[in-house]
Amino acid sequence: MQDTATVRNVALFGHGKCGKTSLAEALLFTAGKTTRLGKVDDGSSSMDFEPEELKRKVSISSAFNQFTWKKHSVFLIDTPGDDNFINDTIFTAKIAECAIFVVEANMGIKFQTEKIAGFVADQHLPTILFINKMDRDRADFDTVLAEIKKSLPFKPVVLYLPIGAEAGFKGVVDIIRNKALLFDKSGKIKEADVPADLADAVAAGRETLMETVAETDDQLIEKFLEEGELGDEDLRIGLAKGTKAGLIHPVCIGSAFENLGTEVLLNTINDLMPCPADRPARLGTDPKTKKQIERRPLAGEPFSALVFKTMADPYAGRLTIFKVISGTLTSDTFYNPGKDVMEKFGQVLILEGKGNKPTQELFPGMIGAVSKLKETVTGDTLCAKEAPILFELPLPINPVMSFAVSTTKKDEEDKLFSSITKMLEEDPTLRLSREPQTREILLSGVGQVHLEVISEKIKRKFGVEMSLRSPKVPYMETIKGKARVQGKHKKQSGGRGQFADSWVEIEPMPRGGGFVFEDKIVGGAIPRQYIPAVEKGIIEAMTNGPLAGYPTVDFKVSLVDGSYHDVDSSEMAFKISGSLAFKKGVMESQPVLLEPIMNLTIRIPKDCVGDVIGDLNGRRGKVMGMDSEPKNEVITAQVPMSEILHYAPDLTSITGGRGTFTVGFSHYEELPNHMAEKIIQEAAKE
Repeated sequence: MQDTATVRNVALFGHGKCGKTSLAEALLFTAGKTTRLGKVDDGSSSMDFEPEELKRKVSISSAFNQFTWKKHSVFLIDTPGDDNFINDTIFTAKIAECAIFVVEANMGIKFQTEKIAGFVADQHLPTILFINKMDRDRADFDTVLAEIKKSLPFKPVVLYLPIGAEAGFKGVVDIIRNKALLFDKSGKIKEADVPADLADAVAAGRETLMETVAETDDQLIEKFLEEGELGDEDLRIGLAKGTKAGLIHPVCIGSAFENLGTEVLLNTINDLMPCPADRPARLGTDPKTKKQIERRPLAGEPFSALVFKTMADPYAGRLTIFKVISGTLTSDTFYNPGKDVMEKFGQVLILEGKGNKPTQELFPGMIGAVSKLKETVTGDTLCAKEAPILFELPLPINPVMSFAVSTTKKDEEDKLFSSITKMLEEDPTLRLSREPQTREILLSGVGQVHLEVISEKIKRKFGVEMSLRSPKVPYMETIKGKARVQGKHKKQSGGRGQFADSWVEIEPMPRGGGFVFEDKIVGGAIPRQYIPAVEKGIIEAMTNGPLAGYPTVDFKVSLVDGSYHDVDSSEMAFKISGSLAFKKGVMESQPVLLEPIMNLTIRIPKDCVGDVIGDLNGRRGKVMGMDSEPKNEVITAQVPMSEILHYAPDLTSITGGRGTFTVGFSHYEELPNHMAEKIIQEAAKE
């Protein structure tokens, strides 16, 4: 393992349901890591093993494994393709050395395909394109290749041509060696002569391959122009060099589900994908000087690693997963420069699906895990204390959907929020907050499926049932008119009585003006010691407005007159008097409900603009502006919060999954009368 030249760190990327996990299973089986070909559909996959994944038949988090193929150690990461779990995909792209990007031969390029391809391209990852499902109905190699060239940020270079398609797909032709490679379902290949009907296509393919490879290197282009061709060895060297530099992207073909073409792909990984030492040095920051420094991916460099994932386990505790950037991990401690602490750990593990195996050392490019670190979380750097450095992960994507959460058993509330806290460590896209007006605890995530999966995980891992419901809208109350009212509290029930009499004037303040109390008492109508009690009574009452029970805001109260009793008056009595005056005054001052208005920024394809704006109009939204990008339009709008509580699935439906949005609070506006009446009636029932 000390020879990093034989290490490959490969991540599988592609849109949901394109066959990434099936391909991972096929690679593991062909390499001899597993003894049976795992299937997603029947729950036998070793990479999708969480019950939530088995139930939905979709990857919900990155999974890891490691295998050996022809003396090369390959660390494999299978990433999610579903938008609800895309943050794991973004983080994995940051730490992977190279990528296999999976595209369906029968379904072609989708918007999700383009989006995830952008993550891979942003990190400049050397990439093999794997055209999957060549055995399915409507599989068309030439069509999907043309779509890749048109829509994805890759420059595909075809190394193999398919022999047959759909049910007749049985192998590929190796263009460089001019040999047919026939597949069997064990993953093995058998060489044969090129079918006569493909001879012309192979010749044309070799010509294109020579031109494409020659364009990546000045010496090769000179040789190609002088001699008119490149030899097999020149092609291989140029192909490997161009692939590692990210200038070209080799295309492999197969069917992951039927394990066709995986041996060809494994050989291509070994031959063309870079080892850690082939990749550029990673830039970081010196935590003391804040200057930029770098670490080369070599075993002799100081140790450094980046934590890109955390997993919560009720028994093993927190499992911290990291990628070694430089150096060798051999000790049982490392330094966390972000927290300025030394962390001690026990065994170092290599993850293998749902299992793991201990290891003595970790080298650049390897993925490792340790448990029960006290301070370290996702995004932290680990390093040698004598050579500190800080690496950065991208910021997690913002949550766009919130649900109010509670437990079905009241005595388990502490246990629930302890469990949620552990899930926050595991999933940085989650947010936990409290809405003061509605007194609800809100859990925010990337989508409804995301939060449902979190609820299922909490029940399975920690034995607590968490209910999800639509959050209440934090309406507020205010007034539009003025009033002068009396708040008189008089109680005689034997013994000492209670008496307080307050006259107040109430009037509206500008929006955002808050609450103002003014003392205008003259001549001692109310003793000075009782005036603060009147204000306190109003402040307590305004948290539960008389219209529908929502907080009352933006008004001024002037205490102008009153009376008292030498014996029966008290602070408590005047507090009650102030509360009565407030409630009466609000009801006589044209009370109205205010609703929260949100700023919405929506990024959508140009052909969806009309549908999205029409939908916003139906939600009482106001379009504030539009900006154009090369492929998208960006709409900024202001929309009532009550209209976009479930906007994420609606936008997905309108745009076919091609739209994204961010949301934030803007201001409060008066709620239309007919809607306010409905809210008031519902509050009265409650």
